[in-house]
Amino acid sequence: MIKERLTAFSDGVLAIIITIMVLELKAPHSPDWRALIPLAPTFIAYALSFAYIAIYWNNHHHLLQATRHVNGAVLWANTHLLFWLSLIPFSTAWLSEAHFAQAPAALYGATLLLPAIAYFILSRTLIGTGALDPRIAKAIGADLKSKASLALYACGIAVSFLEPYAAMSLYAFVALMWLVPDRRIEKLIEPENGQR
Repeated sequence: MIKERLTAFSDGVLAIIITIMVLELKAPHSPDWRALIPLAPTFIAYALSFAYIAIYWNNHHHLLQATRHVNGAVLWANTHLLFWLSLIPFSTAWLSEAHFAQAPAALYGATLLLPAIAYFILSRTLIGTGALDPRIAKAIGADLKSKASLALYACGIAVSFLEPYAAMSLYAFVALMWLVPDRRIEKLIEPENGQR
């Protein structure tokens, strides 16, 4: 199967997810600057969710760039990832509407945890099927950063029932951990790109 079709489909889904999220940013009716203040929770939730989608797009791009071929298992693992990512606009909207209340903060954490699990499954599927360049598979190794992220999401979900803003801080911290694409993969891909 051609991996470019998988990449194009994934890119399209992620673009739609971002488009859906930005539609939640409604312009105020008042021409006064103060009219923007009530929109702060919506903008903060949007910015964090946008960062997450961008992180997934970057890392997904690097992962597929190192992939030699795809099969049915990879297609389903990728679709599984896209399903969980497609729920982020819903949880983002509820989180911003409810001004970071407990239940929406917990659901938001769940909609961050589940794509992280799905991404882990996708990377393991690529390794297991031999589709991933062996050097990249070795570089991914134990993937401590992914495991730490899963633990922090789970903590954030639990903490959200006590202090939602602390949970949001944990979610933001995980995003900061991932803002730079996975250097282990990038270092191995760059020399290859230079030869083309």
